[in-house]
Amino acid sequence: MPKRLALWFAFSSIILLTITSITLSSNGWISLLCAVLAFFNVGFGFMFKAKYRKQAEQQAAAAANSADPSQSAK
Repeated sequence: MPKRLALWFAFSSIILLTITSITLSSNGWISLLCAVLAFFNVGFGFMFKAKYRKQAEQQAAAAANSADPSQSAK
């Protein structure tokens, strides 16, 4: 995952969790909404991380197969 995208997910999660903690004392529904948004934001971050990791593994495997043609015959 690119570092800027990882930074975005980390920063936005912190902001959402901070808003959640601030709104706990004033409005429970807004607090619940922010908590759910933070949960999904963290989940999307892990989803993108897995996607980028899978792409990197596929590119590494393709590079290894093209570098050593004798391995692809097995």
